[in-house]
Amino acid sequence: MDRAALFDVDGTLADTNHLHVTAWWEALRQAGHHVPMHAVHRAIGLPGEDLLGHLLGEDRDRSADERISAAHDTLYATYFDRLAAFDSAAELLRTLSRAGWKVLLVTSAKDRELSALRAAVDADDALTATSTSDDVAEGKPAPEPVRHALDLAGVPAGRAVFVGDTVWDMEAAVRAGVTCVGLLCGGIPRADLEGAGAAAVYDDPADLLARLDRSPLATPGPGQPA
Repeated sequence: MDRAALFDVDGTLADTNHLHVTAWWEALRQAGHHVPMHAVHRAIGLPGEDLLGHLLGEDRDRSADERISAAHDTLYATYFDRLAAFDSAAELLRTLSRAGWKVLLVTSAKDRELSALRAAVDADDALTATSTSDDVAEGKPAPEPVRHALDLAGVPAGRAVFVGDTVWDMEAAVRAGVTCVGLLCGGIPRADLEGAGAAAVYDDPADLLARLDRSPLATPGPGQPA
């Protein structure tokens, strides 16, 4: 049977979380909101509207949401030509693809952002498909993005592993019934990832690749006898 390796991108394959923190912090400051950077960091990985709700409260003046999100997008876009992948990110995706995994990206990034991220990771030859926030009604931590990726792969939840760097990634995968793996390179503590459901936690893509044969992504894959 087929199996799917689902990957978040920001903070998981690409070293971009702190760029998002800076862009959101400045966008919020321009709108008169003084939110500590550590709070913004903890919200990274949520779709824009949900991120604003998490940081500003559901009773905020929502008329400013579009302007704040647009400011973030404009600020973040200035980094597009400088986005950097983590070491071994591309090699990890290609190794899994060669081992028979369908490799998919599952991200809260919009299509334009994802194009820049894919260029940074530079492993399109290993990808089966991508799922973005534009494809679903609800983003992480709702399970819809993960379920959409499973539909694209044609693989049941029990034959998939999701790799991400945020609590929202872990929660989305658990709700979709998918084994989840956490990476620390996005800046979220190990205890938080494990508390949200991570079956295993690694430092970064290079660490996961080095220990791949002892990870949830080990061949022959979840649910398949060795």
